[in-house]
Amino acid sequence: MKNLYLSDYATIIDIIQESPTIKTFKLEPSNDFNFNTGQFVELNLSDIGEAPFTPSSSPFDTKTIDITIMKAGYVTEEIHKLKIGNKISFRGPFGKGYPVESFKDKEILIVGGGVGLAPLRSLLYTLFNDLDKYKKIVIKYGAKTPSDIIYKNEIRNWGKKKNVTLELTVDNGDKNWKDNVGLVTSILRKDEVDLKESVAIVCGPPIMMKFSTYKLIELGFKKNQIYLSMEKNMSCGLGKCGHCRLGNFYVCKEGPVFDYQTIENLEGIWD
Repeated sequence: MKNLYLSDYATIIDIIQESPTIKTFKLEPSNDFNFNTGQFVELNLSDIGEAPFTPSSSPFDTKTIDITIMKAGYVTEEIHKLKIGNKISFRGPFGKGYPVESFKDKEILIVGGGVGLAPLRSLLYTLFNDLDKYKKIVIKYGAKTPSDIIYKNEIRNWGKKKNVTLELTVDNGDKNWKDNVGLVTSILRKDEVDLKESVAIVCGPPIMMKFSTYKLIELGFKKNQIYLSMEKNMSCGLGKCGHCRLGNFYVCKEGPVFDYQTIENLEGIWD
């Protein structure tokens, strides 16, 4: 059995500047790495610290891992200083991912905000791998400005796939922006999916997930049809530090993916 306290290491083989504050690091692990979409890893910098991140790459690729990271604190700032060729330690995978098998034969609404598109990208790669299993995929993504949109080189191609539609929005547009201007909730509409045969997956900043969830319920989604990625407060990855505790749940062990019905009455879910 794998010792989850022990780290492996990976070499950085590419770095993509996604936005002014977000980079995607393509890592080549020293050994093949397997994970389920929605699970996370702990990246470790010696003498600095470690932090949890959900891979943004396809789980079908065991040779490399993409980790998309926003510079938002001390550890992430130091990770952003790394260069191609540097090595980084990691532990994992941890947690429970998206229940993809239960999505079969359903219409899937995916709602992302900001860097929250990272774990959703991994999920989308998983769904794209066998598109005929799903009736429809509707993607809604919002960012603060056009420059804050991540995966610019591929995102619009997602909407060109069979039975996949994509709609983008930004809080503040510019003279070249032709899509919607407004919060991501402004592009969530009724009748885009069959509510009886659908699920919704939401990932982004807590405030965005909160109001997107409320909007989905207003549109008619049942609470157990809405899946949320509650990774914001995770720390150790092992359920030891208690930092990620929600009620009786340890997010790092029993999540980070939960359906809304399971956690709706727990204190602090949007903190």
